[in-house]
Amino acid sequence: MTVDTTESTSSTTERAQKASASSTTERASLTTESTSSSLVLTEEQQALLDGAKGEAMAKVVKVLVMYGETFGATRMVPVTSRMGHLVTSFGLSALKPVYELLDGLIREGALSQQQFTVDPRPLDANVKAGFIADLVFKFMYSRQDFYEKQLSELGLVNQDGFTCACYFDEVGNVPAPGDVLSWAESSAVVYANSVLGARCNRNSGIIELFGSVAGFVPYFGLLTDEGRTASWIIDVQTTQKPEAQVLGSAIGMKVMEAVPYIKGLDRWLGSELDQTAKDYLKDMGAATASNGAVGLYHVDGLTPEARALGTTLVADDAPTYVIDDAELARVKASYPVIWKDPQAQAKLAFVGCPHLSTAQLHDWATRLDAALTANKRSRVAVKTVFTTAPAVRKAFEATDDYQRLTARGVTVSSICPLMFMNNPLCGKMPVVTNSNKLRTYTTARYHTDAELLTLISGGEL
Repeated sequence: MTVDTTESTSSTTERAQKASASSTTERASLTTESTSSSLVLTEEQQALLDGAKGEAMAKVVKVLVMYGETFGATRMVPVTSRMGHLVTSFGLSALKPVYELLDGLIREGALSQQQFTVDPRPLDANVKAGFIADLVFKFMYSRQDFYEKQLSELGLVNQDGFTCACYFDEVGNVPAPGDVLSWAESSAVVYANSVLGARCNRNSGIIELFGSVAGFVPYFGLLTDEGRTASWIIDVQTTQKPEAQVLGSAIGMKVMEAVPYIKGLDRWLGSELDQTAKDYLKDMGAATASNGAVGLYHVDGLTPEARALGTTLVADDAPTYVIDDAELARVKASYPVIWKDPQAQAKLAFVGCPHLSTAQLHDWATRLDAALTANKRSRVAVKTVFTTAPAVRKAFEATDDYQRLTARGVTVSSICPLMFMNNPLCGKMPVVTNSNKLRTYTTARYHTDAELLTLISGGEL
């Protein structure tokens, strides 16, 4: 049975009168404000909107209804993933309204119906920025411990659940094909949609939590079959395997929020979603989502829906964007260098945004060791931080490659490089990275993997 929210005002008022006298006015406003909506709620959902489980839950549902109405949703669908994920991982002192909101949810028992992981922590004692900058960090993230306590009460899976790559096997938040998610982290959303075949819109922070609290989300966009149709064809015609971060950047800046269907990558990735392909698509997808606003891409013959449906996923009028060597070079050359002194020597290198997989850590360890040996150096020439999920880091610490990296002066951390760079003093530092996401959101300067390896191993570009 469904209940249309266009029901009469008298019906709404009657239900409101059955609520406690102290909240009659507020609960009435929660229902009457949506009386002109075409969004249809089930009887249970309508009851939540009317305050059956308290005012906090009613407000959560009201926000989801307004969100759905904004994008033309006509119904809600259950969140079916085993776990949720939150993008808001940082205890900024300025986020007082967020903490008050979460206090209200906790106080009324409006908790997440599923455990969740969270984006990386903003700080790591092993990644220092200097005495004054570290003092700024303490002020910026002064509410971190308080906020993490709130997250634990709301449903945080454990204290190792802080990573942007929650879909790693070691972390355990791996959605199944077709699962409906309530996530917001852009790189995780595009990976879950594209590589795992789950369904999730590019939600905002807090909205993602509300979907997990209510247990349902508005049905529109990338949750629908129509919304997953590709409106662009990307024809990759490079003469060598394209740099994942630059390819993703080119795609994102061209198609923006549209869904691209990518042809030609099978020459370099094959037809199996092995770990190498997954790592490549992780990094490429993060660039499409940050340099543009892509929430889903299809790779011909490789990603789940493309393997099942092929080019029937492509709209008849989809234009084609050809990406060859010259186009990739043009895109990379367009990146601005916004250091105060463009000729400055790099003081810090971040590798891993999104977080590195276990395979990527081992690969970097092998290549860096060989490059340093070739350059007759015992340690890295630039302070270098490799970032990965806490669960991955713990397992990696037991390997010989971890010992090799640390002996070479590399720090393996679970920090969020972006949150580190948000410190205005860190933003003034000459920082280099192989992440197009980090380049886009901060002052960090982008280099390809090969270029970055040359820099940190003491070679000349």
